[in-house]
Amino acid sequence: MEDYLERLKRGSLKLYALEEELPADEAARIRRAYIERETGIGLSTVGAYTIPVDRVAKKNCENLIGAIQIPVGIAGPIAIHGEYAKGSFFLPLATTEGALVASVNRGCSAITRAGGAEVRIFRDGMTRAPLFAATGVVHARAIVDYVHSHQDEIAAAAESTTSHGKLTGITCSVAGTSVFVRLEFDTKDAMGMNMVTIASEKAAKLIASETGAHLIALSGNVCTDKKPAAINMVMGRGRTAAAGVLLTDELIRHVLKTDAATLAEVNLRKNLVGSARAGSLGYNAHAANIIAALFIACGQDPAHVVEGSLAVTTVDPAPGGVYVSVTLPSLPVGTVGGGTGIATQQECLRLLGVAGGGDPPGSHARKLAEIIASAVLAGELSLLGALSAQHLARAHKALGR
Repeated sequence: MEDYLERLKRGSLKLYALEEELPADEAARIRRAYIERETGIGLSTVGAYTIPVDRVAKKNCENLIGAIQIPVGIAGPIAIHGEYAKGSFFLPLATTEGALVASVNRGCSAITRAGGAEVRIFRDGMTRAPLFAATGVVHARAIVDYVHSHQDEIAAAAESTTSHGKLTGITCSVAGTSVFVRLEFDTKDAMGMNMVTIASEKAAKLIASETGAHLIALSGNVCTDKKPAAINMVMGRGRTAAAGVLLTDELIRHVLKTDAATLAEVNLRKNLVGSARAGSLGYNAHAANIIAALFIACGQDPAHVVEGSLAVTTVDPAPGGVYVSVTLPSLPVGTVGGGTGIATQQECLRLLGVAGGGDPPGSHARKLAEIIASAVLAGELSLLGALSAQHLARAHKALGR
């Protein structure tokens, strides 16, 4: 070890190059020891991990020194009646927020007692939006006209880079001399950002060569990736899912400790009016809480939680109770690639029955999206109930906050 540490100190060996000479575990150990010496901070807990790191060091994390452990709790079971998710599921939630798992668990109980959540996928498409510069508005119009009239050629170019992705839609937006071409792909069981980025590059080069447009950036922020954006809320991105459940007055009183009228008023005034007054793009109580916990547990990209948070929660009057629903326009999820291959995250995906590629392709990712939507519904129900019954602060005091 000392030889490697000395070479790192001299600069003749770079931290990122350790895996070129050593197995991933040993490279992480030496890198960690070097950082400990340089900073005087012990990293033994970070270095105590159980996941196999050969794949992680190659595909998930550069300059690896260890792993952070996040507690994982189980909520459920929750009964789900989807097109892809059918049955009873335990939800793995990775979180450090006391009261969250207990809250979702209560929502799962309410949904299951009500007969289960009904859930559907409404749209499925991952996007990338290359940005082109035109010489003027006439040229900008010509670029748009070319894209609209040559979609088959653009699709053929994009799809030549992948055996799984299919171009399903193109939308153009113009701002002066800036032309944004939003390409939408069916990415099957992959979340698909790498796939669509590579495919979009090939399509963008074709558009540029045929129109004389100057390709400014492969991503022009109209995608929109990992940022709150109205376009994702209106047009959707990733999987668009909605889940709902009919709650009777009796169940609301027994499980949520409130009544239907109060539940509806809290949702109206908080989630709808309050969010509108604040200029929020999400009209929900805490959808991001549940999405983040499931994303981390199941190897999804946590940065996409910002898109998932663009959820709308509604409470509609129904005979003998209320119908509560959540709609998630932008849920970028996958069951292959990225963090889904890490051993601990693989176990959580297997717990949900969605590890790896589905048969038919795309069915596992859609099943995961339906489960997440149902989990968000459980979280929304429980928090709305706590707010309606004035129990929120009490729950947080009792459960670690």
